[in-house]
Amino acid sequence: MKLHTLVFCLCASMAVFVGCGDESASSATPTESSSEEVSVSSSSVEKNSCAAQNVSSSAVSSSESSAPASSATVKESSSSEASKPESSSAETPASSETQTEKSSSSASGSDDDGKCTACDSFTAADPELTENGGKGSVTTYGSVTAKETSLGGACNYGQTNIQYYAAIHVNVSPGDEKGPWNGGAACGGCVHVKARTPDGWKEVTVRITDRCPDANCGVDLGGAPASDIMGINVGRYSGEWEFVSCEGVEGVWGDSTSIWVKEGASEFWSIIHVRNPKDMVKSITIYGVDTRDVHELEMVVGTENFWTVPQSVLQTDNRYRVVVKYRTGEDDEWKIKGSDLAEPEANLYLYEHRD
Repeated sequence: MKLHTLVFCLCASMAVFVGCGDESASSATPTESSSEEVSVSSSSVEKNSCAAQNVSSSAVSSSESSAPASSATVKESSSSEASKPESSSAETPASSETQTEKSSSSASGSDDDGKCTACDSFTAADPELTENGGKGSVTTYGSVTAKETSLGGACNYGQTNIQYYAAIHVNVSPGDEKGPWNGGAACGGCVHVKARTPDGWKEVTVRITDRCPDANCGVDLGGAPASDIMGINVGRYSGEWEFVSCEGVEGVWGDSTSIWVKEGASEFWSIIHVRNPKDMVKSITIYGVDTRDVHELEMVVGTENFWTVPQSVLQTDNRYRVVVKYRTGEDDEWKIKGSDLAEPEANLYLYEHRD
């Protein structure tokens, strides 16, 4: 009897060992009898007793009720062990990805501080267009000591009080006329300019009042903005620029916004433009108030930054709404008589013609 009991004990121990090993091994014989046997044997080993050959029905019942808990513990342990390598391998790619992101950020030039040597001797080259501006030469045509105000340049604004002004490039490659000047369409718009200097990036916002005379020009600054960037070391600098709204920018306003009628206007001919606009003008439309006529004005070819007014408007005292749309910002609207636009050098201020 003792030998039989010993053999039974050893068999039970082996059953427990198999149940606590690879989960796949235990699942290979998923029968109720083997599960009960493992549970009973496990309970016997824990009590250090192998003598109970004839297990009572109550003991069997107790073992069966504890079997799910024992089985869950085995699975939980097996799952925990199996998850360790997966967790370790999952952490490695995340770490690698972070390092790649840092490397890419560094390589992208985001840490460029704009510092340079011999900054005023940038090599002349064709400007490069970007989504909302450009890159290339930043030069000056104004006096950095006297800081004169703009004389209006090719935009035909005449004498102004604008201190922060510039000329913009006409071409990308010499003679192609693919630059933003576009026959004067850039007039009145503002650009935010950045240039490389020995102290790093310096920047300023200017209003476009002229066209570049230089084949390799990008932005040609007036005196005051050039002084802010170049100091007394004037020359050709490397820079970039972006078109922005003029609203709220100091130094780019010479007066209040107005419609100006060109000298020589009459009831037979008149051309107009907007002075001190919020941004570059995209369109001018005249709507009849006393009538239902609508006139989309066209830019004058050859006379930059002017729009032609139809004779039918000039030759009447009928009321009109003149709506100016800008590249950015809200429209402006004047309420005037048609004959007002036939008056030579008339300066029709917006604040006086809103009602």
